[in-house]
Amino acid sequence: MDTLTMTGMLAEGFLVSLQIFAFTLLGSLPLGMLVAFARMSRVKPLALLARLYISIMRGTPLMLQMFAIYFVPYYVFGIRLTTDSKWYATIVAFIVNYAAYFAEIYRSGIQSIPRGQHEAAEVLGYSKAQTFVRIVLPQVVKRIMPSMTNEVITLVKDTSLAFSIGVIEMFTVAKQLVASQVSMLPFAIAAAFYWIFNLLVDFVAGQIERKLSYYHD
Repeated sequence: MDTLTMTGMLAEGFLVSLQIFAFTLLGSLPLGMLVAFARMSRVKPLALLARLYISIMRGTPLMLQMFAIYFVPYYVFGIRLTTDSKWYATIVAFIVNYAAYFAEIYRSGIQSIPRGQHEAAEVLGYSKAQTFVRIVLPQVVKRIMPSMTNEVITLVKDTSLAFSIGVIEMFTVAKQLVASQVSMLPFAIAAAFYWIFNLLVDFVAGQIERKLSYYHD
């Protein structure tokens, strides 16, 4: 098999990896914010529940969480597994896992804003919602961008874990090609795909940071 054909097959697999990446961000970014607010809540049961959720998600392997979400409906509730079950289990596992990490990043950013800014906004007549959206959030985004970028780059690479429950993404295709072609070239091409895409992620994050550079600490 020639290199161009292998690259085309890996590119098709990478499209699946990109779908996992996109759906994870769409679900985990807003969920992470909700978990962060719950974690900072003055309602103790809610805060404790959020802390437990974060602890479990960060303290257990993502691969194990995928297995649990995939198999529990069948073994516990008797729900029949379908071809789509693997895909849904992967997306749900990635979302709930990354939401926990994003929640802690959000929390650290929000709590880093001096209390005096909240008080000044209150004196100026801003509501709590206006204070958060117009004053706090832009500064939080700037402060958490390096940490968020690291997590997003990790997410790109973690999409390869989907192979563990049979989702055919790029790493799975690469493994199949290595076995059939008795060559390490597919792994090298797959690595190039991951690296180039992560360069793009880093570039976009850098552009966002530059646009927010007018917010000074």
